Amino acid sequence: MSSGHRAMTLFVTVILGLLLVILNLCADWPRWAWAASAALLAVIGVVTNRVLTPKREPFPRDLLPEPDLPLPDPARQDQRVTHVALPSSVADYDFSFSATVRWLVLDAPSDAPYINPAGLAIDAILQRARGVTAQQPPHRSAFVQHQLDGALATMRVDATGRVMSMALDVSLSLPEHDRERLAKLSDVRKDEDVWEHERNYERSKRAYLGEDVLKDTGSAVVWWLSRNEKEVEGAVDRIGLLARLSAAAKNETVAPPFEHLVPQPREVLTDDTPDDGPSTGRQQPYDVGEATVSDNGSGEVLSVDSLLEWFGFSAADADVNLFAERLITIASAHGKTEAVDEIRRHFEPDPPEQADAGAPGDSTPPPEGSAPPPDDDLTP
Repeated sequence: MSSGHRAMTLFVTVILGLLLVILNLCADWPRWAWAASAALLAVIGVVTNRVLTPKREPFPRDLLPEPDLPLPDPARQDQRVTHVALPSSVADYDFSFSATVRWLVLDAPSDAPYINPAGLAIDAILQRARGVTAQQPPHRSAFVQHQLDGALATMRVDATGRVMSMALDVSLSLPEHDRERLAKLSDVRKDEDVWEHERNYERSKRAYLGEDVLKDTGSAVVWWLSRNEKEVEGAVDRIGLLARLSAAAKNETVAPPFEHLVPQPREVLTDDTPDDGPSTGRQQPYDVGEATVSDNGSGEVLSVDSLLEWFGFSAADADVNLFAERLITIASAHGKTEAVDEIRRHFEPDPPEQADAGAPGDSTPPPEGSAPPPDDDLTP
């Protein structure tokens, strides 16, 4: 009889005894009723004890050929693998994989060959991890690590069917030198994208100006008016300039309806050039009144008078002759004979008198600070 059965029998007997005592006190039973109650209580205790006591088995359980004992927990084994190279989606950029591999050996037939469960489990985990990493770019190692945590978190049977394996404490990283290379490549790609967008923007802007704004003079004028709506007179004043700009954008001459708005220089034929003869390509002088200077190639009229006026000299200035001598000296030093002759004709209208005045017998000294005269005669 176990202690639990005895405690239950004692508890039931005490409860029934208390009930009988309460009934006797309330009903005021005679003395013989107390004796009968005590005998009844003893009978109830014996009956309760027999009811609660389990029946003894005919044969002990521990002596049976297969005793009903609790099954032991299956034996699990772990092994740590570190710094295993796993491929990424980019060639030559491998992840570094580390994890704790846990496996469980499955039941096998009696004639099955012996196995190395650790090798089978580790190979199964690496194959599963490789299938995940080979699809991901190398610069997302942290993201791929979380993917591997979920993909390797369940026990799965390997290809041989002999072990089940899973991985714990998964770690995935990319070498430092590979991260630096990827960062540089990323910067180059970004700069290239910016440069490509800027080039496309410039190409679009050139096409807009050449094919739309400067397509012809009218388009150029309308474009200018759209940006300066209140300056209609300014647009009229700029028609010639816009016509030249439109023609230059297409490498063409100014359209005939706008030629009169473009300033044109007047040519003066020299003595050795026929009036209707073809142009020889030489520079032709422009008619500038009292004095002329050859065209400098820019289409502008340049004369000795305008040059003197630009320097602030007048005809009555005492230093104008000295300035002319210096101009002749500079032009002679650079071989500009045509300019020397033109300046001399302007300042020495009567060559014989100028020659007499400048004869060697003349004792008049040159003005103070003047440059020495050139070796050749100043007369034309």
